[in-house]
Amino acid sequence: PMAGLNLEEVEDMARFILDINEEERWKVTCVLVEHDMGVVMDISHQVLVLDFGNMITDGLPQEVSKNPQVVNAYLGEEDLYITRR
Repeated sequence: PMAGLNLEEVEDMARFILDINEEERWKVTCVLVEHDMGVVMDISHQVLVLDFGNMITDGLPQEVSKNPQVVNAYLGEEDLYITRR
């Protein structure tokens, strides 16, 4: 839902999603499909990461963000040419 939004709009949308999720009388679970990993890690209680349709891992955001497969999938492998300079 964050694609094409400016920073202020992203913050508003994230707050809106959190408000829905935190409204106890609604008793809802929010499923968020998002490529902005900063947003995902900031507003999620549980994260499941896919890479080309295959699950890499799931867990708490702080655990998932340290997973080497997640780092590789979303940040890319270290470029050996650059590191040898």
